[in-house]
Amino acid sequence: MTPALVLAAHGTRSSAGEETLSALAETVRRARPGQRVELSYLEISSPLLSDVLPAVPGPVVVVPLLLAGGYHVHIDLPEVIAEHRPDAVVAGWLGPHRLLTSVLARKLARAGLRATDAVVLGAAGSSDPAALADVRAAAHQLAVRLARPVTAAFASAGSPSLEEAMERLGSTPAARVAIASYVLAPGFFHDRLAAAGAGLVSEPLGADPDVAALIWHRYDEALRGRRTVPQTARASS
Repeated sequence: MTPALVLAAHGTRSSAGEETLSALAETVRRARPGQRVELSYLEISSPLLSDVLPAVPGPVVVVPLLLAGGYHVHIDLPEVIAEHRPDAVVAGWLGPHRLLTSVLARKLARAGLRATDAVVLGAAGSSDPAALADVRAAAHQLAVRLARPVTAAFASAGSPSLEEAMERLGSTPAARVAIASYVLAPGFFHDRLAAAGAGLVSEPLGADPDVAALIWHRYDEALRGRRTVPQTARASS
């Protein structure tokens, strides 16, 4: 039996965020017709991962819909899986990856990025240094793609904060600051990015086909390695 794919998102109080994640799950399904794909959440939204896992028959691969490592990857997710589906194979989190870089670059171009803009990669943030390092690596990949510096900044925990980055870049000769939204869906963190006072803020990564392709890549990668716990480090290939 081909293992079912269970997507594990964080959860959001934003109805637009839930709609975007549902659309992403549908994009994932369309990429491999006939393969079972279930969307679940660690908290807040429903259905919860703890309810979905026992209800899915046969083998299961869980792909975290998280862009970096951190508490949810290393604590929340393993606890839920250990209690409700210890036989599940667990994939790595999504970023950094060149497919995400492509989505970020397209979203910025669509929002009207100019050659003179200073660019910030705006992320949620984390108290986990390794998670912050993941975001900084994503910023470096975007800088290479855009051929200009990109500053990683964080809306919650992490340095520099979004406010610090905006203040620093606001004192440079750049015509304006553009924020590349390193979030999957609308919600609290994207609202923080939108309120930062940048000249433009790109849309969340959303239900882009490249995000769906990356999810299947993580699924395949996990099956090849037969991982049963989230990995603590991974190359960005």
